[in-house]
Amino acid sequence: MHAFYLPPDAWRVPFILKGTEAHHLSRVLRMTQGETILLLDGAGRQGEFRITEIQRQQVLLEQLSEQKHLRPASRIILAAGWGKAARRGWILEKAVELEASGLWFWQAERSQFSVPEDIPQQWQAQLIAGAKQCHNPWLPELRTISGGVTELVQAAGKVDHKQVLVESGHQAQAFLAEELLSLPGETVCVVGPEGGLSAREVTLLRDAGFTALTLGSRILRWESAALMALGLHWWGRQREVFFCGKKASLH
Repeated sequence: MHAFYLPPDAWRVPFILKGTEAHHLSRVLRMTQGETILLLDGAGRQGEFRITEIQRQQVLLEQLSEQKHLRPASRIILAAGWGKAARRGWILEKAVELEASGLWFWQAERSQFSVPEDIPQQWQAQLIAGAKQCHNPWLPELRTISGGVTELVQAAGKVDHKQVLVESGHQAQAFLAEELLSLPGETVCVVGPEGGLSAREVTLLRDAGFTALTLGSRILRWESAALMALGLHWWGRQREVFFCGKKASLH
């Protein structure tokens, strides 16, 4: 079933798709009246809808069902050091697929460019495209942090668990493992930019309560380290859901 995005503030009767979503439905997919689609609002809500009328610039819909998803008990925020744009769209896509609750881009000492103050619309569009592809009802929170490691520490102040991935040149306190990223509550996982984290940044993060984790002796690209962290968290959460379901079916 084709999925489309309807913002939370537009989730009401009459249900109407406008703009690029309406164009994609009518002009690209060439869907017709009577067909059924899936709508996502990015805030945990989804539903099935029937197309009732296709107009020139909008599509009218009839709601058939609605489902509200609670936020997962275990959530991860990826805080990625700002770097080249070449793989940014890719990590935005993977953050949605692997159900990150937040994606922060922060200004590291070795960042090659300045992180923007405002979130580009293109980033949000990429998140929405990813959510529609994998039918994730939740969009990650996007945030940019321009004040360096000090502002990053402040932003993570109320987060339940704090981790930082360090290269082999820094002293680690533990090995990156599924159980460290799948704890109940919210976990922020910091990844450095190309060139890695400076000794000062690692010291400040550890002093602020971040646990330094290693991925082993190899030097990984930042996006590889980020994907490993997101994947381990997703795997741990999926495994818990699977085994909880198996236990329930036995009773």
